[in-house]
Amino acid sequence: MRLYKISNKLNARVIHKTSDFNEIEVLYAGASDLMSDFLAFSKPNMLIITGLATPQTLTTASVIEANAILFVRGKTIPKNFFNLIEDCEIPILTTDYSMYYTCAKLYNLGIKDAMETDKVYKDDK
Repeated sequence: MRLYKISNKLNARVIHKTSDFNEIEVLYAGASDLMSDFLAFSKPNMLIITGLATPQTLTTASVIEANAILFVRGKTIPKNFFNLIEDCEIPILTTDYSMYYTCAKLYNLGIKDAMETDKVYKDDK
C-alpha cells in the first residue's frame, strides 16, 4: 500500500515529506519502542511505528533502510530532531492513535508484520 494512503487511513500528519512520498510502497510494518527490535527484525519496504521520538529512531531507520517512520500517541517532536530531518530522505509522520490501534488498522489494511518469525504459537495450532 502506498504511504500516502496509509497516512490518510491513520489521519497522520506529515512532519517530513520526501520528493517520492506518493510513490513509496509499504509492505511491512514493525512496532516497538526498542530500536534493537528494528535492527534485529527489519525487512525491505518497512514502516517503523514507534513512540520513541529521538534522534536514535532516525539513525535506526537509516541503518535498516526503512521506508518511513510513524510516531504514535501524538508524540511531540523535539526541536533538535527537526534539525536532523532537514537532510533526511525518510518520510516522517505522526498520528494520535495508540500503537495498538495503529497496528490493528494496518493489519486490516493488509500490511504484513515485519517482526513475525516462523515460530508457531501454541494458540495458533
